Amino acid sequence: MLTSLRKRHGLYFAAGAVCIVVNSQGLGPLWYAGVLLLALGGLLRWDLWRRQRPPQGQEPVQVAVPVAGRWQALNGPATKIPSHTHSHAQTYAIDLIHRPHARTAPEPRRLWPFGRRPESYPAFGAPVLAPGDGVIVAAGHRQRDHLARTSLPGIVHLYLEGFVRSLGWPRHLWGNHLVLKLDQGTYAGFAHLKRGSLRVAVGDRVRSGRTLAECGNSGNTSEPHLHFQLMSGPDSELAHGVPFTWRYVDDDGAEHTGVPEDGTHFSAHATEAQRQV
Repeated sequence: MLTSLRKRHGLYFAAGAVCIVVNSQGLGPLWYAGVLLLALGGLLRWDLWRRQRPPQGQEPVQVAVPVAGRWQALNGPATKIPSHTHSHAQTYAIDLIHRPHARTAPEPRRLWPFGRRPESYPAFGAPVLAPGDGVIVAAGHRQRDHLARTSLPGIVHLYLEGFVRSLGWPRHLWGNHLVLKLDQGTYAGFAHLKRGSLRVAVGDRVRSGRTLAECGNSGNTSEPHLHFQLMSGPDSELAHGVPFTWRYVDDDGAEHTGVPEDGTHFSAHATEAQRQV
């Protein structure tokens, strides 16, 4: 019961906001009800966030890089923890943007255009790969790929839209997504996938390196990219984040085991790339 209440914190917050906005009687029952619902929604959200703080001392799980080619790391745990937030098990999540040498992405503009079509970005349609053997336990594929937010008005829209999305269900933030239960017991989450690109379904068993879907621009995202994270369970509202480690090569050819820092351009280690062929 309490778990269900915590997971629906956004509904209480939204209901409280509506009560206050439509209230025209000043300090009265409707206003007080709105304040109470806002406080309840905020308290439930804080409690859920607190419960999703991962335990200390977790050993990173070795997985394969879930993409092929040259990518750039952003908002990753090598730079700060939590990399995103503890909510939705995002403590150790990372964002990956495709940066091939042969193609560049559109530059952001100050005011116009408001946004660009996702097809303008190299990441859109790039294959998303299984980082290990496992079974698909959750999938969503019907959300649209919206315009990339490439201007200041677009970024403002993104933050307002992100707040509204955060009041809903996880799929409103994740967009089209997959959750893969890895054989070692952790769960890999993939968000912002391209609509209609999923090549697996719930219950499918996959091998490391198999193409699962394509990178898209669905959910709470500013431009096409892959959001990747490991979790302790299949439900992102109840699980906690799990640290992971990759084998990768940077632009100077140096080999690493770990997670690339923000801004690092990298590709999968040669042995991992061979498994993806």
